Amino acid sequence: MVDFCDDCGALIMGKKGEETPCPACGKVKKAKGIEGLSEKVKRKEVEIVDADSASEIHPLVENECPKCKHNKCFYWSKQMRSGDEPETLFYKCEKCKHQWRDYR
Repeated sequence: MVDFCDDCGALIMGKKGEETPCPACGKVKKAKGIEGLSEKVKRKEVEIVDADSASEIHPLVENECPKCKHNKCFYWSKQMRSGDEPETLFYKCEKCKHQWRDYR
């Protein structure tokens, strides 16, 4: 059986009948025991993306690379400053892999 602190509601975990202090407020109470209490951890599958294929997940747009003058690049945006400022656009050339940013 699970027991809770009468003052703050925190979970009291201890051996049955043993005087156990509340982990949150410190009030001492006899523990009723923790029969049937278990913890399960769910594992999540994560896909690994290597650096070479990472650019393929971004959209391809027409924009001239300042380094090689190629006219196609991948782009993405990120909020770099406070929320009331516009986001920053990042570009990566499809041909030479040069990266640059556009401050709006």
